[in-house]
Amino acid sequence: MEPRSARADGSPNDLVAPPGQRWRLVLARSVDAPRLAGRELAEAWEAALEATGLPIHRPAGKPHGRVAFGAPLQLGIAAEREPAEIFLAERVPLWRVREGLEAHLPEGWALIDLFDVWVGGPPLPGRVVGADYRVEIAPGVGADTLAAAARELLDARALPRVRQKGDGTVAYDLRPLLTDLSVNGSGDRPALRVRVRIHPELGTGRPEEVVAALGDRVGRALDVDAIVRERVILSGDAG
Repeated sequence: MEPRSARADGSPNDLVAPPGQRWRLVLARSVDAPRLAGRELAEAWEAALEATGLPIHRPAGKPHGRVAFGAPLQLGIAAEREPAEIFLAERVPLWRVREGLEAHLPEGWALIDLFDVWVGGPPLPGRVVGADYRVEIAPGVGADTLAAAARELLDARALPRVRQKGDGTVAYDLRPLLTDLSVNGSGDRPALRVRVRIHPELGTGRPEEVVAALGDRVGRALDVDAIVRERVILSGDAG
C-alpha cells in the first residue's frame, strides 16, 4: 500500500514513494511505424509499460507510468538510437527489464540497449543538445555540387529562413541551429550527414530546413528519399 498522510483539514493525502530505479533505453523506430504523436504516442507507451508486468513507478496523481523521450521525433522519420527513460518502483535485474520490454514494445519500435542510471540525475530532455541525421537525396544533383553548397552554408554568418507556425509564419536564423553538414558518397545519389542543435532558447534545427537551404544554394528544390535520425546528442557525450 502506498504511504498516506493527512492534509491540514484532516482529509487523506496520498504520498507516492520516490522511484527505486531508473532505466535509460536506447530505441529504434522504423519508418513504417504507426504515425502516432502527442497523446496517442504516450498512450501506446503507457499500455506497453503496463503489459510488461514490471513494477512501474506512477507519479502522484497519475494512473500510469510513462516513457520520457529525449526529444520529439518528427512523424515519418526513422530513428536508430533514440534515448528514453522509464522509472520503476523497485530495483529489477536487467534481464527481466529487457524481456518485459521486448515482448510488449509498441508496433514499429525496437529495443537496442538499456542502462541502469542514477535515479537522481537530471531529467533526460534537459540534457539534449543536438541530433545527427542521415538524409538520402533523390537523383538529380551531384555530390560535388551539394558539397560545395554545404560549405557555403557552413561559411555563412546567417541563414535567414521562414518557418511555418500554426496558421502563420515566423522568421528565424538557421545558422545557429546548424552545427555540421557533410556529403557522403559520389555520383547522383549522395547522402547528407546533418548535425543540428536543440536549444531551449534558440530552438531546434530541422533536417528538412537544412535541405531547403541547400536547395536554395544549388538553384532547385531537392527531393528527399529518406530521413533517418541516427542519434540524439546529450550534454557530456563524447564526440
